[in-house]
Amino acid sequence: MRLLILLAPLLLLVAWAPGLWVRHIMRKYHQPPDRYAGNGAELARDILDRHGLHKVRIETTKDGDHFDPESCTIRLSPENHDGHSLTAVTVAAHEVGHALQHAEGYAPLRMRSYLVCVAGYGQQIGAWLLVAIPFVTIIARHPAPAILFLLAGVLSMGLAALVHFITLPTEFDASFRRAMPILRDGKYLHPPDYPHAERILKAAAYTYLSQSLLSLLNIARWFRYLRR
Repeated sequence: MRLLILLAPLLLLVAWAPGLWVRHIMRKYHQPPDRYAGNGAELARDILDRHGLHKVRIETTKDGDHFDPESCTIRLSPENHDGHSLTAVTVAAHEVGHALQHAEGYAPLRMRSYLVCVAGYGQQIGAWLLVAIPFVTIIARHPAPAILFLLAGVLSMGLAALVHFITLPTEFDASFRRAMPILRDGKYLHPPDYPHAERILKAAAYTYLSQSLLSLLNIARWFRYLRR
């Protein structure tokens, strides 16, 4: 526990660094804004139709680019849905990669969807358990109940970190086994842009690494709170 608390500043630095790099990469390749004739949504629609996925919808969202397997919908941020930049079309192709995974019954994607739901409930339960620790200790007049609550809280909150780590292989599969080959085979990009598109796809994947580290940092913060 003490080690985790001592490492909290280092975790903060490590967690924030990938996020800053991701934002830098995404912003960099949003220029020039008129790099391609079609926008991200149009490219996604073309790829989906070529693979027979006519029922997959494409919508705009303010909640971040993602594929929703329950409604079979690709949701893109406004700048990627309507944008004509390299970032816009590459991110759109990445989300199409997830739609292809879903259509093929890709097991890691199904597992991720299940774990995301479990982690959401787990985090809520974990937070309530951790808040209840001081009250349980006072009522029971014994540290044992508090220890049990602490273990349950840490385990449930740790699910978020686990989900993000498990997500990494799924993201790399969507990017480099599906999106990148499709972009190359379909000659969707200008030839000099392919190495830059790979950087964008790596940035999209490492977003989840950053989120995982931030989840661990969240646990460290709870430890610091409990020590007061």
